[in-house]
Amino acid sequence: MGIQDDIKSVEDEIRKTSYNKATSHHIGRLKAKLARMRAEVEKLSSSKSGSDGYSARKSGDATVVLVGFPSVGKSTLLNKLTGANSEVGIYEFTTLDVIPGVLDYRGATIQILDVPGLVKGAASGRGRGKEVISVVRNSDLVVFILDVFQTQHYDVLMQELYDAGIRINTQPPDITIKKMDRGGVIISTTQCLDLSPDLIKAVLNEYRIHNAHVLIRDNVTVDQLIDAVIGNRVYVPSITLINKVDLAYEELLEKERRRFPDAILISADREENLESVKAGIFDTLNFIRVYMKPQGEPADMEEPLIVRNGTTVGDVCDKLHRDFKRKFRYSQIWGNSAKHPGQRAGLDHKLCDKDILTLIIQK
Repeated sequence: MGIQDDIKSVEDEIRKTSYNKATSHHIGRLKAKLARMRAEVEKLSSSKSGSDGYSARKSGDATVVLVGFPSVGKSTLLNKLTGANSEVGIYEFTTLDVIPGVLDYRGATIQILDVPGLVKGAASGRGRGKEVISVVRNSDLVVFILDVFQTQHYDVLMQELYDAGIRINTQPPDITIKKMDRGGVIISTTQCLDLSPDLIKAVLNEYRIHNAHVLIRDNVTVDQLIDAVIGNRVYVPSITLINKVDLAYEELLEKERRRFPDAILISADREENLESVKAGIFDTLNFIRVYMKPQGEPADMEEPLIVRNGTTVGDVCDKLHRDFKRKFRYSQIWGNSAKHPGQRAGLDHKLCDKDILTLIIQK
């Protein structure tokens, strides 16, 4: 029996086992085993193909990828938002490569990528799914596009991305695992956990971690613990668009509004509500403005540097010039992130919106 058969066997056992307090330990071990086997299959598949998927050079202030089933209107939306030349057709799989476009909005330059449509089984490679997922993993925002008549595809898309190690609209669990040479597994927590120490140790044992200090600051689930142990998950925000609303009757639209209260209803073909899409993309990317101040000169308050929230001084150096970080001496900061006006800071200092920044670089 091959590894795919083993995976199916474990999946079947998880599905058939009723979840309760008595079975939680058993199910947790099965989930850890399943995640490990899937990772092995993924690693083997990548080594055989010799490719990590599509290549799409990131540019601009952020990269957004349009995700949806074939023929939901991704190419039309890209063309309307950016003026890109993505082929549009009424048949499936029109887009067979990554088509980039650029949206300039509120001072930000946002790269938008149109990729082939995802289908059920994409995480296992069906319909060029692995290539598409490789692009999604490197994006800053996922824009789900649903056909108003087939919104059930949303659950399929979420599951495929989850199976591929992509966590949508969630934060990484606050878990630190420090491996040791000896001493067994030591578990430290800052609050009460639903997971038992035995289950935590069983999950670690599945990945051959027998000596480690584990610090857990959240009441995490076993799935979050597994994610932390594997360590290759990516966490990406998203917005949802429901397209082709010009073809739907009002009762259906009202039903979808109830099901997806945060979704933006659009008609890409008729350019309906596209300004809301632009605003939704910009707001979800959580941009901040940093005003640059040359040493000994006034700050440029007219054209701020647009960066993501959480950006550090080092990130700004990388964005401005490839040699800035190497030649960096120190920075001076005025604004909300500074303890006092003109505070000296290093590369790891996190910036806030409307900060004024001076970089002192070796000449």
